[in-house]
Amino acid sequence: MTETRLAVADDLVVSLDYTLRLEDGEVVDTSTADDRAPLDFVQGQGQIIPGLEQALYGMAVGDKKEVVVEPIDGYGEHDPEAFEMVDQNIFPAEMTLEPGMSLRMRESSGQVLVGYVVDIRPEGVLLDFNHPLAGETLYFQVKIASLRAATEEELTHGHVHGPGHEH
Repeated sequence: MTETRLAVADDLVVSLDYTLRLEDGEVVDTSTADDRAPLDFVQGQGQIIPGLEQALYGMAVGDKKEVVVEPIDGYGEHDPEAFEMVDQNIFPAEMTLEPGMSLRMRESSGQVLVGYVVDIRPEGVLLDFNHPLAGETLYFQVKIASLRAATEEELTHGHVHGPGHEH
């Protein structure tokens, strides 16, 4: 009998070692730094960017791959309309705003947006609601560290449980 190798498929928990670089070779993120662990997620749930998720299907434990993700399948194109000037009074007085810092804000509809401080001006704070990697082509080196079936609870909650994961 031949042993069937488990391969990346929907509803499996994927443990992924990765390094993300930009076109100029700059390392933006890596799971292989000393204090980091592989990224764990449930495949097919949209928990990672679509271009990377699609490229992982069929890979088995130990498989390595280089994946190039265009902006449309990553963090989207950079939207020049996604900037907003907001009154500095909406922020707590004790909050020190600095360019580059991220702020979670809730729209009147209840949707949470993440904005990045671009500039602090006398007339207000300029926020950019583009993801910092919007418009970038992403270059991933990935390796499947482990695979297992997701539990019913993980599928229901939409995220991975277990050691090192909060419920």
